[in-house]
Amino acid sequence: MKGSWKVRLALGTVGKILMTAVNKASKNCAVSEEKTLRGILQFARSSEWGRVHNFDHILAAPTSEELFKRWQENVPPAEYEDLAPFIERHKNGEANVLFPGKPMMYATTSGTTKEPKWIPITRQYYKNVYSKISKIWLYSAYKYKPSVFDDAGTSIVGKVIEGYAPDGTICGSVSGIVRRDLPKFIKAIYAEHDDVYAINDHRARYYCIVRMGLERDIRILVTPNPSTIIELQDSVNDSFEDYVSDIENGTLSMKLNIEDEYRKSISSVLKPNPKRAAELRALKEKYGTLLPKHYWPNLQVLSTWKCGNTYVYLDKLKNAFPQDMFHQEFGFFATECCPGKVLDDGKATTLFTHMNYLEFVPQEELELPRSQQTFLRPSQLQKGRRYAMFVTTYAGLYRYNMNDLVEVTGFYGTLPNIEMVQKINGIISMTGEKLHERQFIEAVQEAQKEMNLNLNFFVGFADLEASTYHFYYEFADNVVARQQLKDFTIIVDNKLKEVNMEYKAKRESHRIKHPLTHILEEESFRKFKERCVAQGARDAQFKMNRLMQDETRHAMFKELVKK
Repeated sequence: MKGSWKVRLALGTVGKILMTAVNKASKNCAVSEEKTLRGILQFARSSEWGRVHNFDHILAAPTSEELFKRWQENVPPAEYEDLAPFIERHKNGEANVLFPGKPMMYATTSGTTKEPKWIPITRQYYKNVYSKISKIWLYSAYKYKPSVFDDAGTSIVGKVIEGYAPDGTICGSVSGIVRRDLPKFIKAIYAEHDDVYAINDHRARYYCIVRMGLERDIRILVTPNPSTIIELQDSVNDSFEDYVSDIENGTLSMKLNIEDEYRKSISSVLKPNPKRAAELRALKEKYGTLLPKHYWPNLQVLSTWKCGNTYVYLDKLKNAFPQDMFHQEFGFFATECCPGKVLDDGKATTLFTHMNYLEFVPQEELELPRSQQTFLRPSQLQKGRRYAMFVTTYAGLYRYNMNDLVEVTGFYGTLPNIEMVQKINGIISMTGEKLHERQFIEAVQEAQKEMNLNLNFFVGFADLEASTYHFYYEFADNVVARQQLKDFTIIVDNKLKEVNMEYKAKRESHRIKHPLTHILEEESFRKFKERCVAQGARDAQFKMNRLMQDETRHAMFKELVKK
């Protein structure tokens, strides 16, 4: 591919420079974690948050231990709700609140209420963390598969601009911004036109990505959620004739809801390609159901998540790709922060202590009051132990609770390698939806009001195998018509879509199927609790979440379904 040598040269040069910094931090992460904390304190000391929380006093600590002690004494651990009032002030145009100046953008993600979280991104954090980590990621792909950039690539990222704050600052996807800002010679390898990611309609946007990718010899495919790959496969087979017709004629289906300006710009790069259309028809005739290994036989790298809950989707992708393809772990990447990157062919993310300041609470202490919990630094973590992660960044998040349970699986030098285990504190995320227990409870309460039906008890479970949720209800009135039950769950489902934009997106793209409904026996909670106590649970301290990912407890409720 023309220009591929530029990509290899640039990535080889930049990648080695950035990896030198990682290797330096790996020699003694205790040194780098102190340096990073001091750097963040210095950066934000003149902000309102920095003054109120005594950043100057903390910085004056003569030793590392005194620094960490003062840090924990002066800055309390935070949930998003603790920072939200300060973020709102930034959104309305105020500067120097959480950090110097204003954010360059906001990234949104699901919150525990109807309003999404607005995560500020400063130019310093974007430049020194997101931008550098994306280059390390590209370099690692090139290291394992040197021919990965010899032809086209496809990435499925979020919209660059999803809205605006009251002061006009953009709100969008960090991954979309990173892709937008890649050097031209790297962007040239992507099959899809930039304006694809500005299309508002999800289905139309996805169709364009697949349509342009099918026409090319894709060598690298990037999408965090492996569930998206299943959606891609289904789309290719379900809309095969539309794709082939568009490729053959150099068109973009008029069935699609695409804004005129984007349809015009995308269409300007499309040309009739009857040869590729004929190849795809021949593949369809030969194999029937098409898989990526059929239409992208030279795929070198697939980059997705492989840890946490994703194993269910990965099982469905067996034998779907070329045998010699490198399946790269996408790594721990959240809207709030990117704490590191995968540096080998495994699943673990190496923590970059020279970019973020990180703290960890042991899993066994999570039920204790916050004041009794032990906050550990990366240099204090142990292999095989599980922890809740708290992050501090150059973007106004201070001791921020990620609500993620991670496990330390080893070390890169002295830098811990972590793998995502699951969301905690009532948050479920089968495929990125981050559905909160509170959202589920409020949705059920709304359904009760709308239908004038009362519940004695209810509970929900995530079903990874089926990619759906099971909702269990015990109605006060034992006689509930089948249609009423169906309508009740439709209301709950719609309410969840209203309050959680990521749940809505996953439902509309069918990555999460319609929830399944079950009626429980009378006194179901009492029966469940009695069984748990009989198995050793403490009666006086017995508690349970209303939304869970717990197959043991789920099996117990299956037995309580009304016959």
